[in-house]
Amino acid sequence: MTATRPILWQPTAAQAEGSRMAEFIRWLGETRELTFTDYNALWAWSISDLDGFWAAIWEYFDMRSSTPYDAVLQDRAMPGAVWFPGAHLNFAEHILRNATIRPDSTALIVQSETFGETRMSWSELSRQVASVAAHFRAMGVGQGDRVVAVLPNTETAMIAFLASASIGAIWSLCAPDMGHVAILDRFRQIEPKLLIAQDGYVHGGKTIDRRDVLNEIATGLPTLEQAVWIPVVGTLPADGVAWSDLTGGDADPDFAQVPFDHPLWIVYSSGTTGNPKPIVHGHGGVLLEGAKQSLHQDLGADDRFCWFTSSGWIMWNAQMTPLARGATVALFDGAPNHPDLLELWRFTDRHDLTVFGAGAAFVTACIKAGIRPGDVLDLGQLRAIGVTGSPLTADGYDWVYDAVKSDIWLAPFSGGTDLAGAFVGGNPMLPVRAGEMQCRFLGNAVRAYDEAGNDLIGQVGELVCTEPLPSMPLFFWGDDDGSRLRDSYYDTYPGVWRHGDWIEITEEGGAIIYGRSDATINRKGQRMGSAELYQAVEALPEVTDSLVVDLEYLGRESFMPLFVVLAEGESLTDTLRARIDAAITRSVSARFRPNDIVEIAEVPRTLSGKKLEVPVKKVLLGGDPEKVVNRDSMVNPDSFDAFIAYARSRA
Repeated sequence: MTATRPILWQPTAAQAEGSRMAEFIRWLGETRELTFTDYNALWAWSISDLDGFWAAIWEYFDMRSSTPYDAVLQDRAMPGAVWFPGAHLNFAEHILRNATIRPDSTALIVQSETFGETRMSWSELSRQVASVAAHFRAMGVGQGDRVVAVLPNTETAMIAFLASASIGAIWSLCAPDMGHVAILDRFRQIEPKLLIAQDGYVHGGKTIDRRDVLNEIATGLPTLEQAVWIPVVGTLPADGVAWSDLTGGDADPDFAQVPFDHPLWIVYSSGTTGNPKPIVHGHGGVLLEGAKQSLHQDLGADDRFCWFTSSGWIMWNAQMTPLARGATVALFDGAPNHPDLLELWRFTDRHDLTVFGAGAAFVTACIKAGIRPGDVLDLGQLRAIGVTGSPLTADGYDWVYDAVKSDIWLAPFSGGTDLAGAFVGGNPMLPVRAGEMQCRFLGNAVRAYDEAGNDLIGQVGELVCTEPLPSMPLFFWGDDDGSRLRDSYYDTYPGVWRHGDWIEITEEGGAIIYGRSDATINRKGQRMGSAELYQAVEALPEVTDSLVVDLEYLGRESFMPLFVVLAEGESLTDTLRARIDAAITRSVSARFRPNDIVEIAEVPRTLSGKKLEVPVKKVLLGGDPEKVVNRDSMVNPDSFDAFIAYARSRA
């Protein structure tokens, strides 16, 4: 059992009672006659009375639908829960109603290495979305059609997404630094009609030309009917449409009213085998989850919010949460270390941001670089810092309070692409303890389970969710019988969501995430299955087989070794190592280059031929070799000895 950790920060009574969470609690008392002794009692109500809780979120946040809902939760099954049947609404309409409330206020601040710094008011954002949506309709894009994009984190992606959502089309986005193989592996599955892409960008002071890659992507998508281009390094292709031609109109906003569970976007979270999983979330579910999460992030219209994110990470989508509350969202498109790692902190200071967030890897990089933002910058308006992507160690907490700001609410959270939300994280009314997240989120029936499905407190177990959430996946695209969805989350505990993280729930109700319990790779906040790395590495003639694991565990620096079986006569030279790195960079992303490349004689496999990634990961994290794998289930049991030896060499 983990000892109670020291408190690093505690809200004043005025801060706690002035929070949106406290406001919501008072509203529950006034409108529902509900009172709670503490947050844990509120959480317990929220997961036991799902109808009452989510109806309260709907009403409190003024969710508007053109038709009334027939029930809150018609079917409680997991998977297969049916939320708010009968309701028709539109995600983009809920975001852009802020243009009526605060037309002249700033909606977006954009700092881009490619385009410089710009600002956009709510009225201008609404106008451009309406113009682009009208052009999409004229191109023949309608409800249910897929609109895909390869764009950085700028206003273009925001506008294109909101335009897509406003007409009921389905959005999917990849980051421009991803390899064409990884992008095609995603987009081919969903058969898009329209592609939007930027032909190059500036990163770290260098211009990156992506024209050849984008041509391969466009050629590899046979269902495309039209491509829209943002020229940066070249000219507009002869058969292409310029993005600038789409944004200049004055069309009236027109929001298609779609069912609550109409697909909004497709995001991707890869397993360890096969193509990336195309996860479909719905308009209503994402709206409700974001609204609820804004209580935990204490977000309102007076906030100025920035999350440093790639456009290929679910945190890009999460920027819609503060936008829906009317906050100003600051988008940063560039290298965080150019000219140095103070750049993002200078950006935060220059624009008087109130909330700043990033992946835990960014905090680690700042610690290693020895920077102390609080010593050289004012940061007077900054009241909260968020962290996600991987577990933040206690040292990371200490650095924030020592080197950034002593009086600040540090609110790490943990969730996932899978549910477009968070399971555990911050609460503006509770103290911050070193290395802990403050609470389980409202409506999220999060538990730590042992192998037998017993509930654990004060011990590490599998992170599970025992009740449905509105933002859980509607389905995987192309998974007609639902088997892939069930195998991904419900294979271990039937009817219960298993997320794939190690978690400890503390006696006080806090949470500690220890890392991944499965074989998913998490590099700098972007998760990917190993299959894509294998595809890149094993395409090299020198490599016949490979195995990769990501050793992410709280308190240890993330480390990803790649084990390779070489063709006869080959050896692991520096030249071959460089070729392997280049293949991964080209086909997947530079983020997924391994920390170490190790030659082995053979990859350990089960009798059915599956690579034994999880047992290898467990033994490299210090697990007992006799307990982490059953050698009787292996086709080549002696192959595991190489990994035991490697683990000892790193101990």
